[in-house]
Amino acid sequence: MNDIYQRPVKLWFDGGCRPNPGPIETAVVLRGVADIRRGAETGGNERAEWLALFHALEIAAAHALCDIILIGDSLSVIRQASGVQRGEVLHIERFRALAQDFDRVRLRHVGRSHNLAGTALERARWGR
Repeated sequence: MNDIYQRPVKLWFDGGCRPNPGPIETAVVLRGVADIRRGAETGGNERAEWLALFHALEIAAAHALCDIILIGDSLSVIRQASGVQRGEVLHIERFRALAQDFDRVRLRHVGRSHNLAGTALERARWGR
């Protein structure tokens, strides 16, 4: 098998809403391409971050990826999904159900300025 298929693939995710609470938008960046979803649901910022994480898992599944690193700037959601912080049980259960279809799933926290999905959301908001 080609070496490139054995390497983990990074997906950046971010979610937000304006106003808070309000219409939710999410973004996932995979291999430099942003996938943005807007307005399907409403809620607060934490719900938006969870929906962005689910969005990332859906994108990874659609691309038949096996080994993924999910990178986001919501430390709370990453800690909850990792099982080190209590959180909304339904979100955690949904994450686990979606993640079980992959060989390996890792979560990584980055600062807001290093989140490619956050940058994509901001550019989309301003039409750039």
